[in-house]
Amino acid sequence: MTEREQQIMDLLRQDPMLSQGEIAKRLGITRSSVGVHLANLGKKGWILGKGYVLGDQVERYIVGIGAANIDLMGRSRAPLVMEDSNPGFISMSVGGVTHNICENAARLGAPVKLITATGDDVYGEKIRRECQAAGIDTSGFMVLDGETSSTYLSLHHQSGEMAVALSDMRVLQKLSIDFLKGKNSLIRAASAIVVDSGLPEEVLEYVAATYGAEIPVFVDPVSTAYAQKLRGRLRGYHTLKPNLLETEILAEMEIKDQSDLREAARRLIGQGLCQLVVSLGKEGVYYQDRDGKKLRVKGRPMDQVVNATGAGDAFMGGLVYSHLQGYPPEKALPFAVAASRMAIAHQNTINPNISADNVLAVMEQDQITVKQV
Repeated sequence: MTEREQQIMDLLRQDPMLSQGEIAKRLGITRSSVGVHLANLGKKGWILGKGYVLGDQVERYIVGIGAANIDLMGRSRAPLVMEDSNPGFISMSVGGVTHNICENAARLGAPVKLITATGDDVYGEKIRRECQAAGIDTSGFMVLDGETSSTYLSLHHQSGEMAVALSDMRVLQKLSIDFLKGKNSLIRAASAIVVDSGLPEEVLEYVAATYGAEIPVFVDPVSTAYAQKLRGRLRGYHTLKPNLLETEILAEMEIKDQSDLREAARRLIGQGLCQLVVSLGKEGVYYQDRDGKKLRVKGRPMDQVVNATGAGDAFMGGLVYSHLQGYPPEKALPFAVAASRMAIAHQNTINPNISADNVLAVMEQDQITVKQV
């Protein structure tokens, strides 16, 4: 929901029978502009039928389409020595970019349905069980006989920062357009769609082209290698969340300073995005949208990084949850940053303690600031 749409919703909650003329008068905009905003709110499911009956009671849910895999994470107990055996800690959990985003959103309180591909092995069954335990609807799973479920193996320094990782996502390439067509009614009724660029290129293009005009599609490039799939193909996506290196690849330019970053954002938004959120690591995030708004969001330095693996996924989970809540960027961005900081502070990729209330508390205590730039 845009800021203007949020203002209109606030008025309609007070009086659902307000005329377009009265709304225009109160907000100081034209009646025709009100008509456009109301039409958009209708498409998004926020208002229904005559008299602008509010659709708050209609289930608004997120559909994730993308990776769900087993994460194997090793962390050294001492400075990491390459080409040698290192004493450390090894853990196993369910991961995958889209899965992680969906689980974070579900734990924050959003209804979530996940469409992914797994093998018929013990890993696939573990993925399904843990998704269900987290409150994720798994009726959209594609289970393939004889296939191995996706696996992600990461190796971390003593500090918690990642040194290197390997991913085996072959089963995800079996997720086809024909399978998605069979899930059309489930996808079509979503209030937001989340995808990651680990999906086959033709599936990414199908989702953006088929649903992007009506449903906000949030996309995560995942890595510099996968980001290549999105280069020059951003039309149909609502929100893109790359890091700085991925932004350079997608914008096809080197980014040395703030001016370069703004130019890169302008190029990407010019391809059809509604909003771009660039992760800058310890420096927070940079936001730019098609209306020209530019924001920097940053919290105070963290005392300790326990596990940085899930920070970006928690951020995106917080961002798409905020979209369902109708938060403006000035609230959505610090909320998402606070969610990522909760992820960093826990040994698991997904912090089991994440909730909307806890994220709001982190927003306040970590002094997360929003500045226009």
